Amino acid sequence: MKHFRKLTYPYILWSALMIAVPLILIALYAFTTSGNEVKTLNFTLDNFAKIIEPTYLNVFWKSVKMGVVTTVICLVVGYPLAYIIAKCREEVQGLLILGVTIPTWINMLLRTYAWMNLLADHGIVNNILDKLGLGPLSLMYTDFSVILGMVCNFLPFMIIPIHTSLSKMDHSLIEAAYDLGANPVQTFQKIILKMSMPGVLNGCLMVFLMSISTFVIPKLLGGGQYVLIGNLIESQFISVGDWNFGSAISLLLAAVILIFMKVMKKIDTKEN
Repeated sequence: MKHFRKLTYPYILWSALMIAVPLILIALYAFTTSGNEVKTLNFTLDNFAKIIEPTYLNVFWKSVKMGVVTTVICLVVGYPLAYIIAKCREEVQGLLILGVTIPTWINMLLRTYAWMNLLADHGIVNNILDKLGLGPLSLMYTDFSVILGMVCNFLPFMIIPIHTSLSKMDHSLIEAAYDLGANPVQTFQKIILKMSMPGVLNGCLMVFLMSISTFVIPKLLGGGQYVLIGNLIESQFISVGDWNFGSAISLLLAAVILIFMKVMKKIDTKEN
């Protein structure tokens, strides 16, 4: 036991340096005024009071709206794909899941630049639409381009948890439901959907949180006019230089993430 504890010390130290220390610094910046020295810290709540200004509330509302739309689309598209994959043979499932995850191996910045080339005014999509007599259309710097970019980048994070839940499902329950006279719709509602709910909740949580906190996709596909929470935090640290306000937003976002995780865990426990 003592030998095991000695082996854990480096990991505890590493966790403290990589996780605890940055969080402490963020909290320190969030509750202090700018330009403070360590010996003369001035604590304040002004950084959090600034968040409720109309300009920043609009950013939060826009982020939540875009996150909800992205999550719903990913769920509608991802659930059938995960179900189809789960119905295949195990060796085929591995190949299909590999196909789903391969795009995530490529840097998100490169994938976003690829979408910029596809959706540009003289890009591939508009050239095809023009030849079909349907275009060209203004696709870039719109809600459509930003949501499309987020859906394509975050869709695997919806499919994989749902597939994991579906692949672990006891198929004898489905057979029992059919034996008891349930039709396919009733079987899906009462058995399949409920058994896959942990994966649905985890997928929705991951996609939503990544959607509201991303800054690369809205910045490039939105042309800088789509300011979400991630863009706001980035601008405060890099452009504006107000680390205190940026830390306050980051701390609030971390609190929201923890609350969502707690709520999802309670829902998951209730469903089980």
